Amino acid sequence: MSRRDRLPPMQALTMFESAARLASFTAAARELGSTQPAVSQRVVQLEEALDAPLFERGHRGVTLTEDGVRLFEAVRNALDTIRLATAEIRAGRTPQTLTLYTDFGFATYWLMPRLAQFKALVPDVDVKIITSQNVIDPSHDQADIAIAFGDEDADWSARGALKLFPERVTPVCSPAFLAAHPQLRTPSDLTSLPLLHLEPTQPARWLSWADWFTAHGLDAPAAHRGITFNSFTLVAHAAIMGQGVALCWAPLLDELLATGQLVELFDAPVVTERGYLLVTQRAATPAVGAFRQWLMDECGLEAE
Repeated sequence: MSRRDRLPPMQALTMFESAARLASFTAAARELGSTQPAVSQRVVQLEEALDAPLFERGHRGVTLTEDGVRLFEAVRNALDTIRLATAEIRAGRTPQTLTLYTDFGFATYWLMPRLAQFKALVPDVDVKIITSQNVIDPSHDQADIAIAFGDEDADWSARGALKLFPERVTPVCSPAFLAAHPQLRTPSDLTSLPLLHLEPTQPARWLSWADWFTAHGLDAPAAHRGITFNSFTLVAHAAIMGQGVALCWAPLLDELLATGQLVELFDAPVVTERGYLLVTQRAATPAVGAFRQWLMDECGLEAE
Protein backbone atom coordinates (compact mmCIF):
# COMPACT_ATOMS: atom_id res chain seq x y z
CA MET A 1 0.00 0.00 0.00
CA SER A 2 1.36 3.38 -0.99
CA ARG A 3 1.86 6.15 1.56
CA ARG A 4 -0.90 8.12 -0.16
CA ASP A 5 -3.44 5.32 0.41
CA ARG A 6 -2.41 4.54 3.99
CA LEU A 7 -5.11 5.29 6.55
CA PRO A 8 -4.29 7.50 9.55
CA PRO A 9 -4.17 5.76 12.96
CA MET A 10 -7.63 4.93 14.31
CA GLN A 11 -6.83 6.59 17.65
CA ALA A 12 -6.05 9.88 15.89
CA LEU A 13 -9.29 9.69 13.89
CA THR A 14 -11.31 8.91 17.03
CA MET A 15 -9.80 11.87 18.90
CA PHE A 16 -10.36 14.10 15.87
CA GLU A 17 -14.03 13.08 15.62
CA SER A 18 -14.63 13.77 19.30
CA ALA A 19 -12.87 17.16 19.17
CA ALA A 20 -14.77 18.13 16.02
CA ARG A 21 -18.15 17.11 17.40
CA LEU A 22 -17.59 18.86 20.74
CA ALA A 23 -15.64 21.82 19.26
CA SER A 24 -13.14 21.45 22.09
CA PHE A 25 -9.93 19.49 22.71
CA THR A 26 -10.58 19.64 26.46
CA ALA A 27 -14.12 18.25 26.13
CA ALA A 28 -12.85 15.53 23.79
CA ALA A 29 -10.19 14.52 26.32
CA ARG A 30 -12.84 14.33 29.03
CA GLU A 31 -15.10 12.19 26.85
CA LEU A 32 -12.30 9.82 25.85
CA GLY A 33 -10.68 9.58 29.28
CA SER A 34 -7.50 11.19 27.96
CA THR A 35 -5.75 14.55 28.38
CA GLN A 36 -6.00 17.77 26.39
CA PRO A 37 -2.31 17.70 25.34
CA ALA A 38 -2.70 14.10 24.13
CA VAL A 39 -5.73 14.99 22.01
CA SER A 40 -3.99 18.09 20.65
CA GLN A 41 -0.87 16.09 19.78
CA ARG A 42 -2.87 13.45 17.94
CA VAL A 43 -4.74 16.09 15.95
CA VAL A 44 -1.47 17.81 15.02
CA GLN A 45 -0.05 14.47 13.86
CA LEU A 46 -3.17 13.92 11.78
CA GLU A 47 -2.86 17.40 10.23
CA GLU A 48 0.81 16.75 9.43
CA ALA A 49 -0.03 13.38 7.86
CA LEU A 50 -2.68 15.01 5.67
CA ASP A 51 -0.62 18.17 5.09
CA ALA A 52 -3.73 20.26 5.80
CA PRO A 53 -5.07 22.19 8.81
CA LEU A 54 -8.24 20.63 10.20
CA PHE A 55 -9.04 23.14 12.94
CA GLU A 56 -8.88 26.86 13.50
CA ARG A 57 -7.72 27.38 17.09
CA GLY A 58 -9.22 30.17 19.21
CA HIS A 59 -9.49 31.09 22.86
CA ARG A 60 -13.16 29.97 22.90
CA GLY A 61 -12.40 26.57 21.42
CA VAL A 62 -11.77 25.13 17.99
CA THR A 63 -13.71 25.22 14.73
CA LEU A 64 -13.34 23.03 11.68
CA THR A 65 -11.74 24.22 8.47
CA GLU A 66 -13.31 23.20 5.17
CA ASP A 67 -10.98 20.18 5.02
CA GLY A 68 -11.87 19.45 8.63
CA VAL A 69 -15.60 19.44 7.88
CA ARG A 70 -15.03 17.05 4.97
CA LEU A 71 -12.97 14.66 7.11
CA PHE A 72 -15.40 14.91 10.05
CA GLU A 73 -18.34 13.80 7.90
CA ALA A 74 -16.34 10.86 6.52
CA VAL A 75 -15.02 9.76 9.93
CA ARG A 76 -18.43 10.17 11.60
CA ASN A 77 -20.10 8.02 8.93
CA ALA A 78 -17.36 5.39 9.20
CA LEU A 79 -17.56 5.26 12.99
CA ASP A 80 -21.36 5.02 12.79
CA THR A 81 -20.97 2.04 10.48
CA ILE A 82 -18.52 0.40 12.89
CA ARG A 83 -20.81 1.10 15.85
CA LEU A 84 -23.77 -0.35 13.95
CA ALA A 85 -21.87 -3.53 13.05
CA THR A 86 -20.62 -4.07 16.61
CA ALA A 87 -24.09 -3.31 17.98
CA GLU A 88 -25.62 -5.93 15.68
CA ILE A 89 -23.04 -8.48 16.80
CA ARG A 90 -23.70 -7.74 20.45
CA ALA A 91 -27.46 -7.72 19.88
CA GLY A 92 -27.25 -11.39 18.95
CA ARG A 93 -25.79 -12.17 22.37
CA THR A 94 -28.10 -10.24 24.66
CA PRO A 95 -31.91 -10.11 24.98
CA GLN A 96 -31.94 -6.40 25.90
CA THR A 97 -31.51 -4.26 22.83
CA LEU A 98 -32.97 -0.92 21.80
CA THR A 99 -32.94 0.28 18.20
CA LEU A 100 -33.59 3.99 17.77
CA TYR A 101 -34.10 5.82 14.48
CA THR A 102 -33.74 9.60 14.17
CA ASP A 103 -32.13 12.33 12.06
CA PHE A 104 -28.54 13.60 12.02
CA GLY A 105 -29.22 16.86 13.85
CA PHE A 106 -31.11 15.35 16.77
CA ALA A 107 -28.62 12.50 17.15
CA THR A 108 -25.56 14.76 17.03
CA TYR A 109 -26.62 17.77 19.05
CA TRP A 110 -29.30 16.53 21.46
CA LEU A 111 -29.07 12.78 21.92
CA MET A 112 -25.33 12.08 21.89
CA PRO A 113 -24.41 14.54 24.69
CA ARG A 114 -27.06 12.89 26.91
CA LEU A 115 -26.78 9.24 25.90
CA ALA A 116 -24.23 8.41 28.61
CA GLN A 117 -26.84 9.35 31.21
CA PHE A 118 -29.28 6.79 29.82
CA LYS A 119 -26.58 4.12 29.60
CA ALA A 120 -25.71 4.76 33.24
CA LEU A 121 -29.33 4.08 34.19
CA VAL A 122 -29.61 0.87 32.14
CA PRO A 123 -26.05 -0.38 31.49
CA ASP A 124 -27.27 -3.79 30.28
CA VAL A 125 -29.27 -2.33 27.38
CA ASP A 126 -27.47 -2.35 24.04
CA VAL A 127 -28.45 0.81 22.14
CA LYS A 128 -28.32 0.95 18.35
CA ILE A 129 -28.84 4.37 16.72
CA ILE A 130 -29.71 4.68 13.03
CA THR A 131 -29.69 8.14 11.46
CA SER A 132 -31.14 9.43 8.22
CA GLN A 133 -32.22 12.77 6.80
CA ASN A 134 -35.03 11.06 4.88
CA VAL A 135 -38.60 10.56 6.03
CA ILE A 136 -38.54 8.20 8.98
CA ASP A 137 -40.64 5.03 8.79
CA PRO A 138 -39.92 3.02 11.95
CA SER A 139 -42.00 0.07 10.76
CA HIS A 140 -39.91 -0.25 7.61
CA ASP A 141 -36.61 0.38 9.34
CA GLN A 142 -37.17 -2.15 12.14
CA ALA A 143 -36.82 0.42 14.93
CA ASP A 144 -38.12 0.02 18.46
CA ILE A 145 -38.42 3.78 18.82
CA ALA A 146 -38.27 6.66 16.37
CA ILE A 147 -37.66 10.30 17.18
CA ALA A 148 -39.10 11.87 14.07
CA PHE A 149 -39.59 15.42 12.88
CA GLY A 150 -42.98 16.23 11.46
CA ASP A 151 -46.61 17.17 12.09
CA GLU A 152 -48.18 15.28 14.96
CA ASP A 153 -51.68 15.27 13.46
CA ALA A 154 -50.90 14.86 9.77
CA ASP A 155 -47.97 12.45 9.99
CA TRP A 156 -48.16 10.42 13.20
CA SER A 157 -51.59 10.68 14.84
CA ALA A 158 -52.41 7.04 14.09
CA ARG A 159 -49.24 5.90 15.87
CA GLY A 160 -49.84 7.64 19.19
CA ALA A 161 -46.94 10.04 18.75
CA LEU A 162 -45.83 12.16 21.68
CA LYS A 163 -44.52 15.65 20.88
CA LEU A 164 -41.22 16.26 22.67
CA PHE A 165 -40.85 19.91 21.66
CA PRO A 166 -42.24 22.11 18.88
CA GLU A 167 -40.43 23.51 15.87
CA ARG A 168 -38.97 26.77 17.19
CA VAL A 169 -36.62 28.44 14.71
CA THR A 170 -34.40 31.51 14.99
CA PRO A 171 -31.35 32.78 13.03
CA VAL A 172 -27.88 32.28 14.54
CA CYS A 173 -24.31 33.08 13.54
CA SER A 174 -20.83 33.08 15.01
CA PRO A 175 -19.69 35.97 17.26
CA ALA A 176 -17.04 36.82 14.65
CA PHE A 177 -19.62 37.02 11.87
CA LEU A 178 -21.81 39.31 13.98
CA ALA A 179 -18.85 41.53 14.82
CA ALA A 180 -18.04 41.81 11.10
CA HIS A 181 -21.63 42.88 10.34
CA PRO A 182 -22.56 45.45 13.01
CA GLN A 183 -25.48 46.64 10.83
CA LEU A 184 -27.28 43.36 11.56
CA ARG A 185 -30.09 44.53 13.82
CA THR A 186 -33.45 43.54 12.28
CA PRO A 187 -34.74 40.59 10.20
CA SER A 188 -34.70 42.74 7.04
CA ASP A 189 -30.92 43.18 7.41
CA LEU A 190 -30.48 39.46 6.59
CA THR A 191 -31.60 39.91 2.98
CA SER A 192 -28.14 41.18 1.97
CA LEU A 193 -26.07 38.60 3.90
CA PRO A 194 -24.98 35.03 3.05
CA LEU A 195 -27.45 32.48 4.37
CA LEU A 196 -26.82 28.82 5.17
CA HIS A 197 -29.57 26.52 3.89
CA LEU A 198 -30.60 22.98 4.80
CA GLU A 199 -31.48 21.14 1.59
CA PRO A 200 -35.29 21.11 1.26
CA THR A 201 -37.46 18.04 0.82
CA GLN A 202 -40.60 17.49 -1.26
CA PRO A 203 -43.01 17.94 0.35
CA ALA A 204 -41.38 20.42 2.72
CA ARG A 205 -40.79 18.93 6.16
CA TRP A 206 -39.14 21.80 8.04
CA LEU A 207 -39.02 25.58 8.03
CA SER A 208 -36.96 27.11 5.22
CA TRP A 209 -35.41 30.55 4.96
CA ALA A 210 -38.22 31.49 2.57
CA ASP A 211 -40.76 30.47 5.23
CA TRP A 212 -38.88 32.46 7.89
CA PHE A 213 -38.83 35.63 5.79
CA THR A 214 -42.52 35.19 4.95
CA ALA A 215 -43.34 34.87 8.66
CA HIS A 216 -41.67 38.27 9.17
CA GLY A 217 -43.46 39.88 6.22
CA LEU A 218 -40.36 39.99 4.03
CA ASP A 219 -39.40 38.74 0.58
CA ALA A 220 -36.72 36.06 0.69
CA PRO A 221 -33.44 36.80 -1.12
CA ALA A 222 -32.24 34.61 -3.97
CA ALA A 223 -31.02 31.24 -2.70
CA HIS A 224 -27.84 31.44 -4.80
CA ARG A 225 -26.46 34.07 -2.44
CA GLY A 226 -25.97 31.45 0.26
CA ILE A 227 -24.72 27.88 0.69
CA THR A 228 -26.90 24.76 0.80
CA PHE A 229 -26.01 21.59 2.72
CA ASN A 230 -27.74 18.21 2.92
CA SER A 231 -26.95 17.81 6.61
CA PHE A 232 -27.86 20.00 9.59
CA THR A 233 -24.49 19.09 11.11
CA LEU A 234 -22.76 20.82 8.19
CA VAL A 235 -25.06 23.82 8.46
CA ALA A 236 -24.13 24.22 12.13
CA HIS A 237 -20.39 23.84 11.45
CA ALA A 238 -20.54 26.38 8.65
CA ALA A 239 -22.23 28.83 11.02
CA ILE A 240 -19.56 28.25 13.68
CA MET A 241 -16.88 28.88 11.02
CA GLY A 242 -18.47 32.26 10.23
CA GLN A 243 -19.58 31.40 6.71
CA GLY A 244 -23.04 32.89 7.12
CA VAL A 245 -26.28 32.93 9.09
CA ALA A 246 -28.11 29.66 9.81
CA LEU A 247 -31.56 28.78 11.05
CA CYS A 248 -31.37 27.16 14.47
CA TRP A 249 -33.92 24.61 15.65
CA ALA A 250 -34.29 24.79 19.43
CA PRO A 251 -33.17 22.98 21.48
CA LEU A 252 -30.65 21.28 19.17
CA LEU A 253 -28.02 24.02 19.35
CA ASP A 254 -28.71 25.23 22.90
CA GLU A 255 -25.27 24.04 24.06
CA LEU A 256 -23.48 25.93 21.28
CA LEU A 257 -25.47 29.05 22.18
CA ALA A 258 -24.74 28.62 25.89
CA THR A 259 -21.00 28.31 25.28
CA GLY A 260 -20.92 31.34 22.97
CA GLN A 261 -19.89 29.46 19.84
CA LEU A 262 -23.09 30.74 18.23
CA VAL A 263 -25.25 33.75 19.05
CA GLU A 264 -28.99 34.19 18.57
CA LEU A 265 -29.69 37.25 16.42
CA PHE A 266 -33.28 38.19 17.24
CA ASP A 267 -35.71 37.42 20.01
CA ALA A 268 -38.41 36.65 17.46
CA PRO A 269 -38.55 32.88 16.90
CA VAL A 270 -40.92 31.33 14.40
CA VAL A 271 -42.92 28.50 16.00
CA THR A 272 -44.93 25.99 13.95
CA GLU A 273 -47.22 23.03 14.64
CA ARG A 274 -44.43 20.66 13.64
CA GLY A 275 -41.80 19.36 16.02
CA TYR A 276 -39.83 16.37 17.26
CA LEU A 277 -42.10 13.43 18.03
CA LEU A 278 -41.53 10.23 19.97
CA VAL A 279 -43.00 7.21 18.16
CA THR A 280 -42.98 3.81 19.86
CA GLN A 281 -43.22 1.20 17.14
CA ARG A 282 -42.84 -2.08 18.99
CA ALA A 283 -44.07 -3.72 22.17
CA ALA A 284 -43.23 -1.92 25.39
CA THR A 285 -40.22 -4.01 26.41
CA PRO A 286 -38.34 -2.97 29.57
CA ALA A 287 -35.68 -1.30 27.41
CA VAL A 288 -38.28 0.66 25.41
CA GLY A 289 -40.13 1.67 28.56
CA ALA A 290 -36.93 2.80 30.28
CA PHE A 291 -35.87 4.90 27.30
CA ARG A 292 -39.30 6.46 26.90
CA GLN A 293 -39.45 7.47 30.57
CA TRP A 294 -35.88 8.83 30.49
CA LEU A 295 -36.63 10.83 27.35
CA MET A 296 -39.79 12.32 28.87
CA ASP A 297 -37.87 13.29 31.99
CA GLU A 298 -35.16 14.97 29.91
CA CYS A 299 -37.81 16.94 28.00
CA GLY A 300 -39.70 17.88 31.15
CA LEU A 301 -42.87 16.02 30.14
CA GLU A 302 -45.37 14.57 32.57
CA ALA A 303 -46.15 10.87 32.54
CA GLU A 304 -49.19 9.99 30.44
